[in-house]
Amino acid sequence: MNIIQNSRYRFGFDIWGLLLFLVVMLPNFIWFAVPASDDILRTESITPVVDIIGSVFQVLTVACLCFVIRKERSEFRFSPLVVAATACIAAYYIGWLLYYAGITAPWVILLLTLPSCLSFILFAADRKNLPAVVSAAGFMVCHCIFGVVNYL
Repeated sequence: MNIIQNSRYRFGFDIWGLLLFLVVMLPNFIWFAVPASDDILRTESITPVVDIIGSVFQVLTVACLCFVIRKERSEFRFSPLVVAATACIAAYYIGWLLYYAGITAPWVILLLTLPSCLSFILFAADRKNLPAVVSAAGFMVCHCIFGVVNYL
């Protein structure tokens, strides 16, 4: 008996999940190429185990957002959850703009950690993708521990 056939999910491809990931990662790609003037994020992490666990959750999140499809989900639309995810992305981008402006206050660091993770959770909830919600929640916990311990 095929477990996938008997579940509420199927393997497929969700272009919206990939698009969300790329939109969230865009500031990171820029940061890798063009360092900020007061770039405190380039210091060595003191939470390497949490970072590794967080990276595993991040990869699982992206994989679930892109390749795990809930069978009974509706077509993509700008539902309240997607609008909230979009607002989180806007807050995340504002955090990056402030960071590049030289502001490294604790609340800016929180803008670089929480909203991006919340956007994944909200989008996954809208798509009724429980595996992505769970992995994104794990990523958010690790990402917040990393941000708080290393920079606050």
